[in-house]
Amino acid sequence: MKKHFAYAFLLIFLLQQVCLFVQVEAGDGFIRTRGIHFMLNGDPFYANGFNAYWLMYIAADPSQRSKVTDAFREASSHGLTVARTWAFSDGGYRPLQYAPGSYNEDMFKGLDFVISEARRYGIKVILSFANNYESFGGKKQYVNWARSHGQYLNSDDDFFRNSVVKGYYKNHIMTVLNRYNRYSGVVYKNDPTIMAWELMNEPRCTSDHSGTTIQAWATEMASYVKSIDRNHLLEVGLEGFYGQTTPQRRNLNPNFDIGTDFIANNRIPGIDFATAHAYPDQWVTNSNDQGQLSFLNNWLNSHIQDAQYILRKPLLITEFGKSSKDSGFSSYQRDLLYNTVYYKIYSSAKRGGAAAGGLFWQLLSEGMNSFGDGYEIILSQNPSTANLIAQQSHKLYQIRKIFARMRNIQRWKRAKAARRGGWTDRNKGKRIGN
Repeated sequence: MKKHFAYAFLLIFLLQQVCLFVQVEAGDGFIRTRGIHFMLNGDPFYANGFNAYWLMYIAADPSQRSKVTDAFREASSHGLTVARTWAFSDGGYRPLQYAPGSYNEDMFKGLDFVISEARRYGIKVILSFANNYESFGGKKQYVNWARSHGQYLNSDDDFFRNSVVKGYYKNHIMTVLNRYNRYSGVVYKNDPTIMAWELMNEPRCTSDHSGTTIQAWATEMASYVKSIDRNHLLEVGLEGFYGQTTPQRRNLNPNFDIGTDFIANNRIPGIDFATAHAYPDQWVTNSNDQGQLSFLNNWLNSHIQDAQYILRKPLLITEFGKSSKDSGFSSYQRDLLYNTVYYKIYSSAKRGGAAAGGLFWQLLSEGMNSFGDGYEIILSQNPSTANLIAQQSHKLYQIRKIFARMRNIQRWKRAKAARRGGWTDRNKGKRIGN
């Protein structure tokens, strides 16, 4: 009885909400935003998805591409709709960009394959332009390239300040946006398979705790991206740490300051939605499992609330997970964390709130043990977690389906009213009956 009451309440609420969405009729396959919601072809869109940073790297080797196909097939069978991955690999071994403006065509073809394969399985992708960390080059590689061309730079944080480095980075953005996909025949900036661009994976500027450096950089780069591509959404890549804009929220941060500001950074014109990551096992290591879940609840509640009432933008939890390398790890504890994240998202979504989905870190295919970092999920080998993932996909799909049904009812009512109005106009002044 309680369950039926809950669904009845949901139906009533969504019926009240559907009038907010009926104006959005674009059917071109691009995900857009309307207020605090993602929209796809006129209906609200909710993202249950995954991270797989390795997709381009593996796909660049044609003999290994079956692993990419397997990942998308498994993800699709569990209802997953969004994949987040890297559109960078700067310098080092098997790079995408081996020098500023110089690209490895085989690696780019790998990314082409990833996007075309995602499209085949009905999965949208979020592509990140650069890394904060040294893995796959990161901001350090850009700074080193500038140093080798005569720039005197003190730290890797000069990535955000130096005009030469910013020029290299902008060139990479332009190259990716204008890339012609060898498999689909679609230029990236025109491809609706791509949900969004990400400026950087977890940008951090520890040399400027005030946040002004990253704020200025993100403002400049958001404007640049939008000057080339107005089709796609854009996000910063933030972990969600609060800054000086909301000092009352800073007590929610883990005990470090990395120069970002969840509120200010996401208010930047051109930034379409907010992101947050959630790693209690890394951030509050002195707490036990219960303490980490308590942190997670507060973290999610505050970000959902702030996205809805302050930013007025959708919120995507773009990374979360629990490592099997944690002391005393059990799949039960990992499932508790997943369930907490998923419950917060669903509870917000079913009320028309700002939480629009979550992407777990990370999905692997079978036979990829060397890519494991403790957080990996192989769906065929982690049945309890895979079941939670599939259940969340189903719940979010049901919300979307109800919205679509309500929208069709509204369309029918409008059409009926239009026909009635037309009949009345045609018969004005005519005598009806004998």
